[in-house]
Amino acid sequence: MDTTQIALAQRVQQIKPSPTLAVNAKAKALKASGADVLNFSVGEPDFDTPEHVREAGKQAIDAGHTRYTAVPGIIELREAICRRFADDHGWLYTPEQIQVACGGKHGLYNMAQALFNPGDEVLIPTPYWVSYPPIVLLAGATPVLVPLDENDDFDLNPEILRQYVTPRTRAIILNSPSNPTGALFSRKALEAIAEMALERGWVIISDDIYDTITFGNTPLPHILDVDPKLQEQTLVLNGVSKSFAMTGWRIGYTAGPKHIIAAMNKIQSQSTSNPSSVAQYAALAAVTGPQDFPGVMRQAFLPRREYMVNTLRTMPGVTCVQPAGAFYVFPNMASYYGRSFGGKPITGSVDLSEFLLDEALVAVVPGAAFGADQFIRFSFATAMEVIEEGLRRVNTALAKLI
Repeated sequence: MDTTQIALAQRVQQIKPSPTLAVNAKAKALKASGADVLNFSVGEPDFDTPEHVREAGKQAIDAGHTRYTAVPGIIELREAICRRFADDHGWLYTPEQIQVACGGKHGLYNMAQALFNPGDEVLIPTPYWVSYPPIVLLAGATPVLVPLDENDDFDLNPEILRQYVTPRTRAIILNSPSNPTGALFSRKALEAIAEMALERGWVIISDDIYDTITFGNTPLPHILDVDPKLQEQTLVLNGVSKSFAMTGWRIGYTAGPKHIIAAMNKIQSQSTSNPSSVAQYAALAAVTGPQDFPGVMRQAFLPRREYMVNTLRTMPGVTCVQPAGAFYVFPNMASYYGRSFGGKPITGSVDLSEFLLDEALVAVVPGAAFGADQFIRFSFATAMEVIEEGLRRVNTALAKLI
């Protein structure tokens, strides 16, 4: 039998593999072949997981915590997450309102499967994190892309948002600080969203995975602080991946109304069952232990951010918004589109990213992956000497385009 003729499900034909992971894989393959690749595509901190967290994982193995756990996660971790929300924000949850999943992405997938039906529309501010539209599509719903403007520092304009609202609007996804822009949504924008959500009964999905990595001196605005009444229709996603450099441990969590979390647990029970038991005990140590680690990372990220933004702004034709959080910059490099190198035209962000990898041995992520083809994403979660050399190479390569 010719297996190439076996038809695939229609749902899988609607989506593409994660482009950020694809770029990272190509960069690693080049590096493995001996090429001196400098990688700015990685969406993870360049820090080791804190020692006390690593030790907790080892101790969990030695203590025999290597079996199945409850589907939504061990009760100790869910209780600790509730305490963390209360201590950090004053938000009150019970363990029945918490689901621990195999990373934040998995939690978002569970949520979409539990909430959305064909015909539902989900508002997604754009540029967006690459997985939002595919996860909405896989649930049978329709992603509705709401454009953000770099001239507004990628803040959400309520008047533009209203143009994309229809009677089928079911939810809105908020990611602040944002991947890829590093932008924060202002309190003014959140107040407008809160008003619309309360009036229309929208579900608010607040992806807070970068909430500990901000660079301002004022508290991070949050939709639940703007209007606490929204807690009954808001799902908060977070995790330990970015805050504690635990990307590979794959632990994320969601807080929300009890009946939605119960539905998400149904989905999880038929897919992964529980997240890794050992990783849960490590996450417990992260959530309950010292909370100074994100501050250590912020101090390291600050000079890198300043250098990267300032250097990119010196490159001819490049504009760059200074990120207020996360560890990415998202410069507009569209002035190089329409040029060519070696007879090969640069028509957009994918071509430019491939050119920089091939010619400069610098790996970046095309803005097209985030719904914003004018831009390129650089991560500054890498050493300063790598940033300096990488941007020198980028500048040299761009000068070769004619």
